[in-house]
Amino acid sequence: MNFELTDEQRMLREMVREFSEKEIKPRAAEIDRTDEFPWDLWKRMAELGLLSMAVPPEYGGSGMDTVSWAIAQEEMARASVVVADIQLLSTLMQKMILQNGTEAQKTKYLPPLGAGEKIAIIAQTEPGAGSDVAGIQTTARPERGGYVLNGTKRFLTCAMLADLAIVVATVDKSRAHKGVTLFLVEKGTPGFSTGSKEHLMGVRGMATGEVVFDNCWVPEENLLGGEGEGFKRAMMSLDTGRIGIGCQAVGLAQAAMEEAVRYAKQRTAFGGPIANLQAVQFMLADMSVGIEAARLRLRHTAWLKDQGRAIIREAAEAKLLASDVAVKVTADALQIHGAYGYSTDFPIERMYREAKVYQIWEGTSEIQRLVIARQLLKEY
Repeated sequence: MNFELTDEQRMLREMVREFSEKEIKPRAAEIDRTDEFPWDLWKRMAELGLLSMAVPPEYGGSGMDTVSWAIAQEEMARASVVVADIQLLSTLMQKMILQNGTEAQKTKYLPPLGAGEKIAIIAQTEPGAGSDVAGIQTTARPERGGYVLNGTKRFLTCAMLADLAIVVATVDKSRAHKGVTLFLVEKGTPGFSTGSKEHLMGVRGMATGEVVFDNCWVPEENLLGGEGEGFKRAMMSLDTGRIGIGCQAVGLAQAAMEEAVRYAKQRTAFGGPIANLQAVQFMLADMSVGIEAARLRLRHTAWLKDQGRAIIREAAEAKLLASDVAVKVTADALQIHGAYGYSTDFPIERMYREAKVYQIWEGTSEIQRLVIARQLLKEY
């Protein structure tokens, strides 16, 4: 077992860290305050090749491995989870098209997505269905050599800016997961519109919102994969997404720990820095233990994916562990800051608000436990 990064991975980490420290981190508080999409950072990620990491060279990308991508996710999240999640969305949408699309679909969509010229979203979550993909209510009715989509999707990252949506719909509700199908729907298609923008507690600035399909007709050639194959393909995407989400949680926790260490050395009470107090030291030690454990689980899961191995349980375990660590670390880091941590003058207040979402999106912590338990019952 080799835990060393390759020379290429070290160079990538250094490049992303420099970009994150110099350009992303100074903007994090502003993005949160204004709730505006950071177009300038989106363009810089495109220039640096960070939006095309998952795209093979024949479609304009670099085709990097999952471990490299995981490293980049963590480094960006250490500066801003919002920017990291925008990159995650781009990567997941490219992978879905790459793994499930026709050659014509790959040639049409992958180059502009990797170049940052277009934004693609996944239209899966609904007002009454999130992790329960088999319970999707958006319908796709066969008609005129295509399908007519009807339904509403909510809490979609970059919904208000989408040029392309990968829509999860069902061709037959009675078939449950066997009726779930994926469709590519472009902006400007009649019947495809954006609804209201979501106003969130944290991870603000991602143009999260609602999209509506009202008798939206798409041709049969816009099927992404075969009819009735959407559930399996969406689940495969979730495994990769959980690696990215987990890496973001670790990056956020790392940033919070660094803030806590810095503050503990500077803040004096009872005759010296509070870093000398055992109660504070124990909190810092627990932070480090949790972060390192989550990071290793994520790196191993990413490596397994690169080996072509199934990662259903591993991805769920990594995401569950990392999200719980992020919530615990940010809470303890705020506690170390005391009243200052509750003030918007310090970044830990924003980090504390951002951490909670990691126990919710890409499958709640409860869903992860279900996935893990079901896999264990199959394996043993």
